[in-house]
Amino acid sequence: MDTVENIVIVGAGFAGLATALGLHRKGVKSLVLESSPTMRATGFAFTIWTNAWRALDALGVGDKVRDHHLLLESVTFLSATSGDISAKVNLDKAQGKIGVKIQVLIGCDGINSVVAKYLGLEKPLLSGRCATRGISEHPSGHGFKHDFLNINGGGFRSGFLPCSEKTIYWYFTWCPSENGAEKVDESIQKMREFVVKTFTASKVPREMIEVIERSEMSEVVSSPLRYRSPVSLLFGNIIKRNICVIGDALHPMTPDLGQGACTSLEDGVILSRYLADAVHDGNVEVGLEKFTRERRWRCANVVAKSYITGFIQQSSNWFVSFLREKLLAGIMARDLVNVSDYDCGKL
Repeated sequence: MDTVENIVIVGAGFAGLATALGLHRKGVKSLVLESSPTMRATGFAFTIWTNAWRALDALGVGDKVRDHHLLLESVTFLSATSGDISAKVNLDKAQGKIGVKIQVLIGCDGINSVVAKYLGLEKPLLSGRCATRGISEHPSGHGFKHDFLNINGGGFRSGFLPCSEKTIYWYFTWCPSENGAEKVDESIQKMREFVVKTFTASKVPREMIEVIERSEMSEVVSSPLRYRSPVSLLFGNIIKRNICVIGDALHPMTPDLGQGACTSLEDGVILSRYLADAVHDGNVEVGLEKFTRERRWRCANVVAKSYITGFIQQSSNWFVSFLREKLLAGIMARDLVNVSDYDCGKL
């Protein structure tokens, strides 16, 4: 049996739900389709930078999220080779089959997007790096400062972010081809042991190693890191008539700036604004074209910066390491904050 829906959103991730909420607040109905039967939260956390807070405020849910959010006070970069702090930035400025007839289709179906494939966008590229992520539970409190600790060099990159007073999110990225490192398809137990072994061989504080050791296997995941080519973002088909993609379906990126979810929230607000006006005016394609013009350069810029930042921070090359610890660490620490100084505007 066919049903009629004006706007269908494929995927209930950050971008999809943000768009649905934005359209709802603008008085436009939409249908959200999600293939997963349950919510997936294993080994998962995301950083809410200033640009994402602006998007959440525009959607009217910023204050509700703040009630459950631990405010980070600083970002610290620690050298894995020397054990010294390379740079530190305070964050006082940052915060059965059913047919559906549609008017608009919005692809929010993630990095393996079927909608992006239909539009003809190139497949996301392998970065040559992999990531292991996890959550560490501390029932009595972890006692860490509200600081985003980054550990760089030695062929790996890692970070620790307190999510609350009792939980810490951590990640570890590496190149499997280097030094016979473990492959991403190894068991989770082996991956955790590999991370602990790598940290132990480097000048990583013991308390950070204990964070990894405390992580339950059910809270640890590993995956290769992929990204969309900035060239594809600038010149590829983001829209085709009444179909478009946003979020990870549009701009998958490496996690080195913590901007994946943030830029997806930006997408949701901006698309809602243009699409709501276009639906009321009866010209959907014009609204999608306006969205595309506004988002191409922003998305390509963030994807490129994320990739470059990860390459520099993880590199074990002696010359790159020297530049990173003596010159580039401070620049990258500031850029981590500056890239979030973006306002998606109001609905």
